[in-house]
Amino acid sequence: MPTLLPFALVCAGKSAGLDRTGHTGVMDGSGVRDVIRGAGDHPVVVMGARLGYAVNGLVHLLIAWIGIQLAMGTPTTTADQSGALQTLAGTAFGAIWLWAGALGFAFLALWQVTEAIVRRGTGERLKAAGRTVVYVALSLTCVGTVRGSGSQSTQQTQEASSSLLNRPFGTPLVVLVGIAIIGVGGYHVHKGWVQRFLRDLTEQPGRWAVIAGRYGYIAKGVALAIVGGLFILAGVRQSASESTGLDGAMHKLLELPGGRVSLIVIAVGFAAYAAYSFARAKFARI
Repeated sequence: MPTLLPFALVCAGKSAGLDRTGHTGVMDGSGVRDVIRGAGDHPVVVMGARLGYAVNGLVHLLIAWIGIQLAMGTPTTTADQSGALQTLAGTAFGAIWLWAGALGFAFLALWQVTEAIVRRGTGERLKAAGRTVVYVALSLTCVGTVRGSGSQSTQQTQEASSSLLNRPFGTPLVVLVGIAIIGVGGYHVHKGWVQRFLRDLTEQPGRWAVIAGRYGYIAKGVALAIVGGLFILAGVRQSASESTGLDGAMHKLLELPGGRVSLIVIAVGFAAYAAYSFARAKFARI
């Protein structure tokens, strides 16, 4: 991904009329911002970001399928991003899809970098920076999976929790991470309920996509809230093994009364989010 930013900036600079040295004369802060905005709007970046949204939809669809298998008592892998990517790797064109995912997520990260710079308002910049981290991680996970060196998301989550717990004030730090994840989950629920996700699109995607987006965001928000709860539990009990990520959240949901039905409802919600992601790949405001 780091090699993509200079490429996009050069392309944006050319479109802005810069010479080979990158100067038109004197470039002030506004001029730099315009070049970076142009990099984010470059057709190559836009096409790459749309690819990323499409692959993201495929990943959520596979998570939904694994979740339903878990509810039926026949899980084949972990119900999270790493499990979905490993499932994808086992298909006939798995390597192609994984490299496409690595590229698409890298372009999404690049676009979010430009958004973090050109957006006004601390909140918007922080959200863009957070998405950058997520997309970089997904891109690297795709590369690791296709090379056979990828680790389970659950293992990565537990290692991160263990590292935090071993630091000074580790317990409150892990608890704060859990609260933050619950906050993200709550935001997803709110975004789905009020259909705020439509602001991310250039036009009305159709009734089916709106329904899918609403259901998908709410279901994903609930799942994230459970993930956050597991982090808080890990902090309170000072046990990194409690923070088991999305797969652990799916298993915890299954253990509750009526858990099988609840898990299927959440899994179908991930499938709905996948359907919305496919629509977003076409209509995303980039």
